[in-house]
Amino acid sequence: MRQELQSLPKTLAEDVAKNLVMVARLIDEDPEGAYGYSRVALRLASRVAAVREAAGFAAYANQKYAEALAEFRAARRMTGSVELWPVMADCERGLGRPEKALDMAGAPEVQKLDKAGQVEMRLVAAGARRDMEQLDAAIVTLQSPELASSSVQPWTARLRYAYADALLAAGREREAREWFAKAVEADRDGSTDASDRLAELDGVEFVDALDETRADEAEARDDSGSAGDEGDRD
Repeated sequence: MRQELQSLPKTLAEDVAKNLVMVARLIDEDPEGAYGYSRVALRLASRVAAVREAAGFAAYANQKYAEALAEFRAARRMTGSVELWPVMADCERGLGRPEKALDMAGAPEVQKLDKAGQVEMRLVAAGARRDMEQLDAAIVTLQSPELASSSVQPWTARLRYAYADALLAAGREREAREWFAKAVEADRDGSTDASDRLAELDGVEFVDALDETRADEAEARDDSGSAGDEGDRD
């Protein structure tokens, strides 16, 4: 990204870079804020592929799928790279066109993706099948060497989670529980809520200790007030 910005005058490049940094910092916790910074960067340097890509992800995070797709297409035209292919297909899903997403999943571009990209494309394709209420097809789509592998990769937790969720949607609860447990094992950075889903299947109910303390304190205050009222009446 820094290399791409070198094509701009130094002061302009610095201004664009600052906005892109803010997009990256905010996109998970404050997507609207990230979107605002992306629009500033886009206004300053719309001919830089990294800016178009960042604007696409900011729009995607705000469910502005048509806008995101347009930005991703622009970035792809500028770079010739296929790495955005899966998220472009997911934008098609967001626009209510799962059939188009499936067409993209079968396109030659998928063969040019790295392993992470191919797994991401598989997740998108399975999601498209579920959009079309083809649960069995979604399950089959996720069955792959990557799913069966015992090694843990950055995508492993999400892939196992998606498979477990599809099994559960199909009413295969026992198998779903097994795969949610496998997702928990692989989810080292808490990228999914697999542990919560597993607990839910096991009938475990979590209670917030802080909420319990507050409830006890409120009850104690109520009891104290009641006692005071009785004393006043006496």
